[in-house]
Amino acid sequence: MPSTNPRSYETTSPAKVAFLGLGVMGYPMAGHLALAGNAVTVYNRTAAKSIAWAEEFASAGAGAVKHAATPREAAQGADIVFCCVGNDDDLRSVVLGADGAFAGMQPGAIFVDHTTASAEVARELYKAARTLGLQFIDAPVSGGQAGAQNGQLTVMCGGDAAAFDAVRPTAMAYSRACTLIGDSGAGQLAKMVNQICIAGIVQGLSEAVAFGQHAGLDMPLVLDVIGKGAAQSWQMDNRGKSMVEGRFDFGFAVDWMRKDLGLVLDEAHRNGARLPVTALVDQFYADVQQAGGARWDTSSLITRLGVKKKPQA
Repeated sequence: MPSTNPRSYETTSPAKVAFLGLGVMGYPMAGHLALAGNAVTVYNRTAAKSIAWAEEFASAGAGAVKHAATPREAAQGADIVFCCVGNDDDLRSVVLGADGAFAGMQPGAIFVDHTTASAEVARELYKAARTLGLQFIDAPVSGGQAGAQNGQLTVMCGGDAAAFDAVRPTAMAYSRACTLIGDSGAGQLAKMVNQICIAGIVQGLSEAVAFGQHAGLDMPLVLDVIGKGAAQSWQMDNRGKSMVEGRFDFGFAVDWMRKDLGLVLDEAHRNGARLPVTALVDQFYADVQQAGGARWDTSSLITRLGVKKKPQA
């Protein structure tokens, strides 16, 4: 759910929207849309979660919120259909077919996909949408679960400028920045750039913390000091001390990162980019999975270097 700390929303004309997929990201994102004054219909593959979402935000005074039994029903009459599911196949399953969102959308409506998926599927669905008189924006996000809960996500978009301009004011309900990167697929490619950066940074931070511990340094103090200099990063600020403590039961799961890095490496194979560090870190994450860390936060990469996971209380 959105953070309990209230946030202000940009003043926009309320829209009629749908949100498909109420996972750790989608649930609070849909909540921000409702709290910003939009009429929101949600769909989730597990119906109990969409029912619970509607009950929670109706009781929170969000206004016109409801749940639907299929993506098609959720999309009927919506100006914008937002989506955040697991992968390419999950995306196709909620978009295409007799019960898919495209079948229920009105001409001119816009589908905004926040799934981290391939650029290929983004272009495929963009073409399918245009054939039906619809618009499609690929719009993966960065900021993790905390960013979704606090309404502070960074959104990277690909698609037509007019559709993006129509969507952006509504999407700012859960965003700190929402930017059009380029044509269809460009949002997904930008998210791949983001994940390449994160993979290298987390590995470097892991090695730095492990080195400091072997040297007998007070690593929380060291992180405070170097975090004020050129080594500073989001990962250091938000994950450095929990890495020292061996706490990984939160955040962006290793399974998800491996899915994302698989997309990156597939795209690199197509476009000819050389990603030696990214490929190596992907295999390091495979080691963490095999050690039982599939659902640990990505900062658990440090466990390969001798830092033990702290048992849950």
